Amino acid sequence: MRAPRRPLSAIAMLGSLALLLGACSTATAPAPISEPAAQAPPSGPAAAVPQGLEKFYQQELKWKPCGGVLQCTELEVPMDYADPDGEKMTLALNKRPGGKSTIGSLLVNPGGPGASGLEIVRDAVPSMFGLKLQRDFDVIGFDPRGVGSSTPVTCQTPEEQDASRQEQFDPGTDEGLATMRIEAAKDAGLCAKRTGPALGFVDTVSAARDMDIMRQALGDKSLNYLGYSYGTSLGAHYAQLFPQNVGRLVLDGALDPKLDNDEITRGQAVGFENEIRAYLQDCLDSGDCPFTGNLDDALSQLRELFDSVEANPMTGSDGRKVPIIDFVNGFIVPLYDNSTWPMLTEALREVIAGDVDQIQYFADLSAGRETDGSYNGNTTAAFTAVNCLDYPMDARTETMRAEAKALVEAAPTIGKYLAYGPVGCEDWKYPATGKPGELTAKGAAPIVVIGTTGDPATPYAWSESLAEQLESASLVTFEGHGHTAYGRSNGCVSEAVESYLIDGIVPADGLKC
Repeated sequence: MRAPRRPLSAIAMLGSLALLLGACSTATAPAPISEPAAQAPPSGPAAAVPQGLEKFYQQELKWKPCGGVLQCTELEVPMDYADPDGEKMTLALNKRPGGKSTIGSLLVNPGGPGASGLEIVRDAVPSMFGLKLQRDFDVIGFDPRGVGSSTPVTCQTPEEQDASRQEQFDPGTDEGLATMRIEAAKDAGLCAKRTGPALGFVDTVSAARDMDIMRQALGDKSLNYLGYSYGTSLGAHYAQLFPQNVGRLVLDGALDPKLDNDEITRGQAVGFENEIRAYLQDCLDSGDCPFTGNLDDALSQLRELFDSVEANPMTGSDGRKVPIIDFVNGFIVPLYDNSTWPMLTEALREVIAGDVDQIQYFADLSAGRETDGSYNGNTTAAFTAVNCLDYPMDARTETMRAEAKALVEAAPTIGKYLAYGPVGCEDWKYPATGKPGELTAKGAAPIVVIGTTGDPATPYAWSESLAEQLESASLVTFEGHGHTAYGRSNGCVSEAVESYLIDGIVPADGLKC
């Protein structure tokens, strides 16, 4: 079996689901800020244009209509910031214009890495963002370098990706791990051959530097930004690089920059294990659950179901098999938003009856596969490429075996399926350039970090940690379940975010919603 993609996206997996199923609804009326809040001070003078990058910072964007109210354009950035006269990359942007008098631009990133900012602005903003926010800002979507409509990472064809998802081997055995290494090396070779040298420059620091060129091209003195999940890493790195250019930044569902790859995987394993328990208890309490008995009984039954699928992969009505990793990827998608838990219950009921189509649909959604067999982006390829550059990984057998054991001990239901991820980067052509470390963004204007107490993909402790690191950060806590908060939680969160972005009113540090 393959280790599943580590899911770090607020919208990448759930964005389309939210639109199809109405998962992005807000719940309650706005709640007041818990204590007097301060007006956000204006940012200081914009930084001087970095030497050698003048031609990039002086670009003028040429917007063209691209469907409905949307406008689209492209921006050029250096492939390698150390060699600005070398090869270039092209970034795709779109805009949902605000009213006649706007505050400026609000850049949005939905996470991933690998999720499309073009898609969230095109499809999700009208239902997720408050109307005043939409009127007061030009909302800007962009595909980061390596992603989607920008200069992309290109690895497998749709047919090759389908075939890859059909594979199943157990890396817990020597034979299975050897096979996994062979397949990962093939994939790495395809990515290097089909992408070319751009594959070595899709790291998060470079993408954050791109955002400052965007800021200048958009005509904004400071950067206003809303980043979900992995998008919080982009935003935090931007603040570290350009603290004097920080405007109003919201970082929702934070990654902790101090954590290494193994620590992130362990945190997510525990996060999803806890969310599985919460889901199963909710299912049992509903009185209409395919599992029976108490919570421990239901957990045992779910693990038995996973074991059964691993031993005998199910086949969908279209003839495709659903191996255990695809099954697990499909299973976890509805865990991103507790409003979709009833759909997971129905999908599992169908699985028990012998029908895997709904779980397969969720797995296809996470992979970006359309019903005609095409893939609507390059999420999987970009996800791997960015992580292989951002995180040094240890793929030694003994190290991964020990980590796999620790994952199972920490998360008995889901842990084994998150192990052996470093194999995917073992034969990557380009070595990692990132490294874990604290980000303080000293001198930046106030930044708002949002954490959700029951977030399975970016555990709440990560938001607490990022808020402690960033010198000017305030932490807003959503007490609930699901991944990220703004656009899918309640009026208290909406009020805090929109008052800050629109009026510069910084929510009280420690506000609980």
